[in-house]
Amino acid sequence: MTDLVMVRLYELMIVIYAISLVFYFVDYFVKRPHLRRIAFWLVSIVWALQSLYLLLYIIEMQRFPILSLYEGILFYSWLLVSLSIILHCIVRVDLPVLVIYSLGFVFVTIHTFMPKRVTSMVHDNLISEMLFIHIFSAIVAYAIFTLSFVFSVLYLLMYKMLKEKRTTPIFWQRFPPLEQMMNWMSVSLYIGVPILLISLLLGLEWAILRIASVPLFDPKIIASFLIVLMYSVIIYANRKGKLSSTKYAWVLIGAYIIVVINFFLVSSLSTFHLWY
Repeated sequence: MTDLVMVRLYELMIVIYAISLVFYFVDYFVKRPHLRRIAFWLVSIVWALQSLYLLLYIIEMQRFPILSLYEGILFYSWLLVSLSIILHCIVRVDLPVLVIYSLGFVFVTIHTFMPKRVTSMVHDNLISEMLFIHIFSAIVAYAIFTLSFVFSVLYLLMYKMLKEKRTTPIFWQRFPPLEQMMNWMSVSLYIGVPILLISLLLGLEWAILRIASVPLFDPKIIASFLIVLMYSVIIYANRKGKLSSTKYAWVLIGAYIIVVINFFLVSSLSTFHLWY
C-alpha cells in the first residue's frame, strides 16, 4: 500500500512539475505576471510533494535516501527545487530560477527512468553517521556547483547579447546584472569547495576506520580530490586576475561537466566505493 501511495505521489509531482514549467516558459515569452505567480505556487507544491515523498521513503527504508546513485539523484533534484525557490526569493529575477528548476526536472526524469539499485548490498555494519554526512555534504556541494554553472551560462549569454546590442526592456527584467552573476559564480565556489573538501575528508576517515585496506589510488578518491584541487585553482586564478570574466565563466562550465562525469560515471569504476 505504501509503495502504491509513493508511486502515485511521484506521478502527481511530475505532472505538476511539467505544468509549472509550461507556465514559466509561457510567461517568459509572453510576459504574463499572473502565470509566473501560478508557476511559483506550483513549484512550491512540487517541493512539498517531493519533501513528502522523501519522508515516506525515509519511513519505508528507515534511513535517509542517499546510499545509492538512484537515491542520490532523488535528493539532488530536491535540492535543485529548493535552490530555485530560495533564488526566487533572493535574486528576484526569472531566468536563473527557470534554468535551475528545469535542471531539477531533468534529474527528476532521470531518476524516474533509471533502474532502481537495491542498497541492501551495503552492509549495515558499514553504515555510520560519518558516511551519511560524507555523502550528504558531497551532494549539497554538487548542487551548489550547479549554481556556478547556471550563472556562468547566463553570464556568457547576457555578455553576448549586450555585445551584439540585442537587448530589450524585458531582457533587463529577466537577467540579473553581469556583476551580480559574477558574484554568484564566485560565492558558489567559496561555499561549495569547503563543503566538498570536508565531505572527502570525512569519507576518507570513514574508509580508513571501517575498511581493512583502502586503495588510495581508487578512481573515485583521485577524481574527487582532483575536483577540489581544480576548483581551488580556479578560485586562486580568478582572485589573482589571471582569468577574464568570460574565460572564468567558460572554465566553470567545463568544471561542472567534470563534476557531472564524476557524479554519474566514476563511482562505477571504483573498487570499493559504496555509492553506485
